[in-house]
Amino acid sequence: MNNQLEMYGEDFQQKSKYIRNRLPQHQLDWLNKPDSFKAYSDAIKTIKLPDPEFKEDIPFWKVVLNRQSTRNFKDEPIIISQLSLLLFGMSGLTRIYPQVAFRTVPSAGGLYPIEVYPVINNVENLDQGIYHYNIVNHSLELLKDGDFRLDIAKACLDQQMAFNSAVNFVWTALIERSKWKYLQRCYRYIYMDAGHIGQNFYLIAEALGLGACTIGAIYDQELSDLLGIDGIQETAIYVGVIGKKIKSNI
Repeated sequence: MNNQLEMYGEDFQQKSKYIRNRLPQHQLDWLNKPDSFKAYSDAIKTIKLPDPEFKEDIPFWKVVLNRQSTRNFKDEPIIISQLSLLLFGMSGLTRIYPQVAFRTVPSAGGLYPIEVYPVINNVENLDQGIYHYNIVNHSLELLKDGDFRLDIAKACLDQQMAFNSAVNFVWTALIERSKWKYLQRCYRYIYMDAGHIGQNFYLIAEALGLGACTIGAIYDQELSDLLGIDGIQETAIYVGVIGKKIKSNI
């Protein structure tokens, strides 16, 4: 039987429910807590992003009301300061303490399992390629240089908007960061965390006057392979595309 027809989703939903007086019991192993941040020491090069600069005249509720998915983009570059704001708004550090560093989005247990890989197609003064967002240093780590628009579009079920966008943000999950505390229920929280990031992504794009759309229909392992991750301990789960708007979309 096609595994998409199996009832594995319903099975997981039931098995991962919390039941009163039957919560999983385990001690947190603080000596083996997974790292909170990922960095690539072997990156081709590292690009420091400009500090985020926030315009104070952007009306919040107008941004919320105007937020929508945009699937058609101009063949024009966005600028690196816009990319900086998008990345900071998705996962930037806001409050740092000894045990946890909080970011611009909520995360179950403050564990933040989501990593961000921008695939750059059309950004002023930035080479095309696959990058990783270094959260601590607010910088980009170039992992592979070249034009990967076709590869990304194919992995997003051949959706044209992933080919035409200025940037494709691939969000991955480092499973052990969340599983360390939440065991099998961690998968619920990981997808909630991705949703928080996706909404911030939309709102920042609207505030910047850019078009954005998120994509959940992906060939998971193809994206993981493209990023050079194993698809098990770290796996691609979600994609966001962005670019300059052509017109309003529904």
